[in-house]
Amino acid sequence: MTCLLEVCVDDIAGLDAAQQGGADRIELCSSLGCGGLTPSAGLMAEAARRSLPVIALIRPRSGGFVYSEAEARVMLHDIARAAELGLDGVAIGALTPERQLDLPLLERLIRAAADGQLQLTLHRAFDLVRDPGAALEAAIALGFQRVLTSGGAPTAAAGAAQLAALVRQSQDRIRILAGSGIRPGNVAALLAAAGVHEVHASCRAPTREAQPDELLAFGFSEASARETSADEVRALRRQLPR
Repeated sequence: MTCLLEVCVDDIAGLDAAQQGGADRIELCSSLGCGGLTPSAGLMAEAARRSLPVIALIRPRSGGFVYSEAEARVMLHDIARAAELGLDGVAIGALTPERQLDLPLLERLIRAAADGQLQLTLHRAFDLVRDPGAALEAAIALGFQRVLTSGGAPTAAAGAAQLAALVRQSQDRIRILAGSGIRPGNVAALLAAAGVHEVHASCRAPTREAQPDELLAFGFSEASARETSADEVRALRRQLPR
């Protein structure tokens, strides 16, 4: 069976690299260094021009996934903008303080996405829930097409057993999209252990060009900057069954 590759990118160069390397789908965001935040409207508009399906991450800030009413309004606005700009879907998630899915908020976000005919991914807020099995059933009932998860572990390799359990539970009612720490050297073992048919990776490598001292001194760049690598995307794609 084939395996789909979703690559997360946070800038124009990343879009180009993912497409050149053979990605099947893009998750578009900003600030990958903190796990990704909502991309700008300009980046969404540029991504909509590409031939690949694009899913916009809707996450208004770094940190946890318990949101205020003001943050909910921001997310609703961003979902509407993603639809207006022609993207294919959104990745959303929200939790209660008790680490359950925030069903009332998710229902509001889903209604906004449905108005724009957007696909729905439940993002890695799922990895913090106390009862993954119950959360998966809730995601199915809410109408999500896929869940992005590392199996509740820091990496998908460490969460392979839980990923396999989620795949079995899903019974093809929802797709399990494995993500976190996936690389060309470990993806084959993950597919064998977990049985997933979609994987999510950043495919990033250290920036090839040294950052100018002036930009580093002013804090405009990072010494350990990383970028999406077309070679990494290509290498990962080669390890996946078509």
